[in-house]
Amino acid sequence: MCGRFTLTLDPGELQELLGLGPFMQMYQPRYNIAPTQPIAIVRDPDKKPVELFVWGLVPSWSKDISIGSHMINARAETISQKPSFRSAFKRRRCLILADGFFEWSSPEPGAPKTPFYFQIDNGIPFTFAGLYEVWRSPEGDELPTCTIITCSSNQFVRKYHNRMPVILPAETRWDWLDNNMTQAALLDMLKPFDASKISARPVSRALNNPRNDSPELLK
Repeated sequence: MCGRFTLTLDPGELQELLGLGPFMQMYQPRYNIAPTQPIAIVRDPDKKPVELFVWGLVPSWSKDISIGSHMINARAETISQKPSFRSAFKRRRCLILADGFFEWSSPEPGAPKTPFYFQIDNGIPFTFAGLYEVWRSPEGDELPTCTIITCSSNQFVRKYHNRMPVILPAETRWDWLDNNMTQAALLDMLKPFDASKISARPVSRALNNPRNDSPELLK
């Protein structure tokens, strides 16, 4: 799964390195992004504006928005069949901005788990494959939400956890938003990232508290 991640660079750096458009809402660097919090996404492949959506997908047909806290991840293997995700998979795909993610692992059974921080190519920003929905209340209020797609872990991440977020390579990143892509081509993109480009290191257990959000967490 993917339950915490980071986005620590400033907007100018992200725009330059990822080829993004304007940041449409208030944005600040984050060191401990947790479920139900706003996260930065891109859903328009042309102008590429960055928007903030709540992490935890609420399907448009849901009568209870609390379902979002249980829908932070969508499994790549079943994404095209599950009612909660199949409609968004067809028409509402997004990129979720990140520059690192966390998994917890213990050195031996029964030992306390330590958070490990995973990065790509020494810290460059990247994008998770995601889905989004805009839920509307009977009164007309809107709640934009999203979820991160996960897949089986690559050889490196498997030492820490058996699942990992789908990280889209730069050369195919924008294809994920292309409505001309076939379902087969989209599903083929949902695979483990190159293990040789990922590194990991242990970080502070203060990360366990989602209220903590500072650079010191990464030490």
